Amino acid sequence: MSDKLFLDDFEVGQRFVSGEHLVDEAQIKVFAGQFDPQPFHLDDEAAKQTLFRGLAASGWHTAAITMRLMVQGGMPVEGGLIGAGGDISWPRPTRPGDVLHVESEVVEVTPSRSKPQQGMMTVRSETRNQQGDIVQVLVVKMVVPRRVS
Repeated sequence: MSDKLFLDDFEVGQRFVSGEHLVDEAQIKVFAGQFDPQPFHLDDEAAKQTLFRGLAASGWHTAAITMRLMVQGGMPVEGGLIGAGGDISWPRPTRPGDVLHVESEVVEVTPSRSKPQQGMMTVRSETRNQQGDIVQVLVVKMVVPRRVS
């Protein structure tokens, strides 16, 4: 029996908490080198002279970690996490040594009228560091399958 949930299993207010991920300096620099090669993600000394006042992970790196944490148990959706759009913000940077986890809450569940096999679910996820500081807020609409009778 699968521990994954269908649209019919979710309700507004339902909450999920992921496992944790330690972010280190090497991860920050490797990700940035490939996908966001800006000085404040790559060079400790250069980063001190920027708005960040020190090395900071790319927001897209934080988003990728968030996705991994959600996929690995932070949001057990049958068929996987299929996004249909959303909004993302980074109220503070992720730093080397941060231990991230994701806290998600279902804010809307809507069965499709035209596609009875699926529906839409809106989820608000906060990625937090070890001190509870929010480093990312993601509000996303997801396509979620319904139970087939």
